Amino acid sequence: MASAESPQIPSSILIIGSGVFGLTTAWSLCKNPLFKDTKITLVDRQPFPAPDSSSIDTSRIVRPDYASPPYTRLATTAQNLWRKSFAPEHYYENGLCITASGPEQQYVSSALWNVKSLGTDRVETLNTPSDIARVCSLEQNGYGDTPERPGGGTMGYVNWSSGWADAEGAMRWLYTQVTSHERVHFITGTVTQLAIDHSTNTVTGAHLRNSSTPTLSADLTLLAAGAWSPALLDLRGICKATGQALVYLPISASEQEKLGNKPTLLNLSTGLFIIPPSHNLLKIARHGHGYTNPTTIPHPETAERNRITVSLPPPYTPTNAPAVPAEGQKACRHFLAAVHPSLAKPSRPFTKSRICWYTDTRSGDFLIDYHPKYKGLFVATGGSGHAFKFAPVIGDAILDCMLGNTPEDFKGKWNWPSTRVPEELWEGDGSRGGPTGMVLAEEAAKGVSRL
Repeated sequence: MASAESPQIPSSILIIGSGVFGLTTAWSLCKNPLFKDTKITLVDRQPFPAPDSSSIDTSRIVRPDYASPPYTRLATTAQNLWRKSFAPEHYYENGLCITASGPEQQYVSSALWNVKSLGTDRVETLNTPSDIARVCSLEQNGYGDTPERPGGGTMGYVNWSSGWADAEGAMRWLYTQVTSHERVHFITGTVTQLAIDHSTNTVTGAHLRNSSTPTLSADLTLLAAGAWSPALLDLRGICKATGQALVYLPISASEQEKLGNKPTLLNLSTGLFIIPPSHNLLKIARHGHGYTNPTTIPHPETAERNRITVSLPPPYTPTNAPAVPAEGQKACRHFLAAVHPSLAKPSRPFTKSRICWYTDTRSGDFLIDYHPKYKGLFVATGGSGHAFKFAPVIGDAILDCMLGNTPEDFKGKWNWPSTRVPEELWEGDGSRGGPTGMVLAEEAAKGVSRL
């Protein structure tokens, strides 16, 4: 497959990464008759499911509530499949209360307009903190609350047609669908470098570390390595890895009954949110600007291997998973204290924390396109913390892009950017709040608070 201008059906495809983009593409390849003779190989650092993958967790929000109409429309299509045929046993429709108390109010207003324009979702405008508290059953006078910036936000709306999914359960369901076709060869191995023929600017596969098969060859290589993508391709000014804080609190059966059917609360001004608990476990998390982890690595594309610095997730082992720094844990506890003070007592510690690694782009749009320089390389990354909900449809959309049929709504949005923009100048999509400029090592050096 030489270029986007002359797409051909490849005889073999190597997919790097078993997250949402990689695994859904494998599924779509299995189902698409155009690729019936294509050999499909999928390689990942860890056996499925990789525990540090952003898509492997207790819950992810599923919503059409976007300030961008194309994402609203695509998410609505995906959500209809969540309800009917895509892992429906792992999908729950409790509603989403999306709020703000700062500049992010513009995003909230635009999202409300977009879902109202569709005319299919049940929405209710919330004009005051009291309206928000009523809908979400928030406890009044939380000790982390202030009149100026209440934990639940000052305005917003609830979309009763939004929901959430058991992320790991849904990904396991998807993996079963893929393996049932008996067409994908799964390999556990760490890709160290793309196999690049610099004389022709062609990618012919990937090199593995300490493997009996040191090189995997393919007609087309699909890089879908999520937050690890910048280790395999120079994505400076295009994509960067950011870590987001997640903490978990065990709750009683009565608390589960009280909160289990309430809507998700997402305050865009702080980035903090609470998804309805399941199995007596409550998750508090932040969808904000995140932590960066500057890491100096050999340049992934040059033979000389001169060194560059990019943000990457730190090394992970089950016994040495990076904990959320004190700053993040305190922010989550402050939020919990503002909305459910009875749960935030110091005598009730969080029992687990983790850092979820996003692959952010400067606009929040995905990056799904052929590489402009290297033949035989297609890139699907830049999930920007909101790709999971599109799992029912994103694999087919990736194949459309691969075949030169990028969905009309996303032409210019998912394409390889024409310029690289310094990360400090990224504007985002207007949905991110909370602190900026945090470096993981610096925050970790300040200590990890008691869970």
